[in-house]
Amino acid sequence: MAVVEQPGNRQRRSISPLFRLLPYLKRYRGMVAGALFFLTLAAATTLVLPLAVRRMVDQGFNHTDTNFINSYFGMLVVMAVVLAIASAMRYYYVITIGERIVADLRREVFSHVTALSPAFFDVNQSGEIVSRLTADTTQIKSAVGATASVALRNLILCLGAIGMMIVTSPKLSSLALGAIPLIVFPLVAFGRSVRSRSRAAQDTLAAASAFAGEAIGAARTVQAFNGETAANQRYGTAVESAYDAARAAIKSRALLTGVAISLIFGSVVGVLWYGAQSVLAGTLSAGTLGQFLLYSVIAAGSLGALSEVWGELSQAAGATERLTELLAEVSAVRPPANPLPLPQPPLGSVEFAGVRFAYPARPEKEMLAGIDFRIRPGETVAIVGPSGAGKSTVFSLLLRFYDPTRGSVVIDGLDARSVDPDALRARIAIVPQDVTIFASSIHENIAFGAPGASREAVRAAAIAAQADEFIQRLEHGYDTVVGERGITLSGGQRQRIAIARAILKNAPILLLDEATSALDAESETLVQKALDGLMQDRTTLVIAHRLATVLKADRILVMDKGLIVEEGTHQSLIHSGGLYARLARLQFEAGAEDTAALVSQ
Repeated sequence: MAVVEQPGNRQRRSISPLFRLLPYLKRYRGMVAGALFFLTLAAATTLVLPLAVRRMVDQGFNHTDTNFINSYFGMLVVMAVVLAIASAMRYYYVITIGERIVADLRREVFSHVTALSPAFFDVNQSGEIVSRLTADTTQIKSAVGATASVALRNLILCLGAIGMMIVTSPKLSSLALGAIPLIVFPLVAFGRSVRSRSRAAQDTLAAASAFAGEAIGAARTVQAFNGETAANQRYGTAVESAYDAARAAIKSRALLTGVAISLIFGSVVGVLWYGAQSVLAGTLSAGTLGQFLLYSVIAAGSLGALSEVWGELSQAAGATERLTELLAEVSAVRPPANPLPLPQPPLGSVEFAGVRFAYPARPEKEMLAGIDFRIRPGETVAIVGPSGAGKSTVFSLLLRFYDPTRGSVVIDGLDARSVDPDALRARIAIVPQDVTIFASSIHENIAFGAPGASREAVRAAAIAAQADEFIQRLEHGYDTVVGERGITLSGGQRQRIAIARAILKNAPILLLDEATSALDAESETLVQKALDGLMQDRTTLVIAHRLATVLKADRILVMDKGLIVEEGTHQSLIHSGGLYARLARLQFEAGAEDTAALVSQ
């Protein structure tokens, strides 16, 4: 499941992953055609220049007619204008294409990642994924835009210049072309080193970014434990590792560039020396040698530029592969090929039949060891038990974040695996213990599960969740933008917003995971009244560690070590003297002691 790649596979890298961007290019054929046209026009204009120089050297300086020279200089001015316009339009098209493709790529990767099952996020760091969406896409934008344009331009110039060299002087061209294998083989060898080192640098930087995201997101915890020094040291080590990897890649690219320039221009000097001897012997005109010289310089310069952009393209290829690895990830939870429709109107029935389950990240530890229970429509059932008993796992399977290893989860008479996950989740609302609040307005947070909800509907849900009063006291009311993860709100306020979000969704099945755990006594009483109203005519499952919140449940399921060890009402379980009775005794006795201590003070 993990997208992290083994180092041993990096040596086989090439720029071939860039071809995976072709489907994105095909969406904008018109812009690509425009870019190629102006790219070719700019290259062709550049290749015409040596022809004009030859005519001027061989003919213009042998005549006293100044009009001939003036006309050639006038033509050069026209060529300069054409070259300027073509270059400007080429830049516009290629940069726009790069921005457009990267925007599409970012959107598709984000959409794909958010649809992956939680099993993927169990083994992959969110910070590294964000790094791929930012740093890697920026690398691709540069490659698809400026770098690819430079590469294509220099490729056209190189091939065109080589062709004109052959036309100008086949003899000199044969000497120059004979040196190409001596140039290409070292470049290929160094290029492999550049690719592998570039990938290593990108991976190391992603790891540093992942830790930075975690540390910044938990800044208050870091400061509360005086952990700034430890965090700084860990991030500093990661940054230094990224620097070392980047420096190794830079060294490879610098060596590649130096070797390429030395070989290319060394071969050009040798060929031109031979040509100069031919001019002195009278077998070659000065203009022809000048034309050959310009074409050879164009060819050499283009080939040298190609060696430089090759390293950038290699880096972009590594970034493309990292992103396509994300796109290639297959969710462990997928819609069936022919999903069955859930019954209408919704029933709200839930059944677990022989369910066994172990998390993919820990397959050796079974969280549910074979549980069976059935919940009738409109029934309220509480699930209690010690930490690690498997209570939250039940909720995860109900929401089909995972599929059971064995057995089946049945919603409204259908196996959860036989229906579309979106349709299934549309029938379930959850109030989690760890509430997620986004860095947006309170209205948008409450309406997260119902984006088109009106202000009146949102406020009605907030009133029912006992949240309207504190929202109205905020500076901008429902338009108040809360901080990241709702850091500007208290725990109780965040939980009431989550309750309002569940109320607004109006689903037939309600999951409450310690929904009142972060509230003070007064708020808990008010919210419990709101929840009592919300639970009317709904199937409700309540996870609770505080047993006082489940006294009104129709039934209580007691879980321990992945099994349902007891079932009944509060009174019947107390009388049975089992695990529930022991938990109740510990909690209620502790509460009585706390109350007595407060009274005595």
